[in-house]
Amino acid sequence: MKKEYRVKKDKEFQAVFTRGASVANRQFVVYALKKEQQTHFRIGLSVSKKIGNAVVRNQVKRYVREACQLHEASLAPNYDFVIIARNPAAKMTAQEVADSLRHVFKRSGVWKRQVK
Repeated sequence: MKKEYRVKKDKEFQAVFTRGASVANRQFVVYALKKEQQTHFRIGLSVSKKIGNAVVRNQVKRYVREACQLHEASLAPNYDFVIIARNPAAKMTAQEVADSLRHVFKRSGVWKRQVK
């Protein structure tokens, strides 16, 4: 995922937390903040040390980034997202992470319907 597609600075994270809407399931909490001037969505990740050691945390982050790239065409482009992983995410496969995130994105209303 390109650097310009990531939420990096603390001020940006805090803006999404304070002004954004949150939706959650058992594995993830997603905060979404609409930004009209953006042409692409941005992702910020937070994986606590409670999830596991560094290897496990990095694996969860890789799976989340992969899922976001997989669903790139289906996500609304003008949003900042902060995704917080919960404990069950540590034991999930990449496909399960993608399915769980799709579920949360659909609940939050940022999932664009696929036209067949």
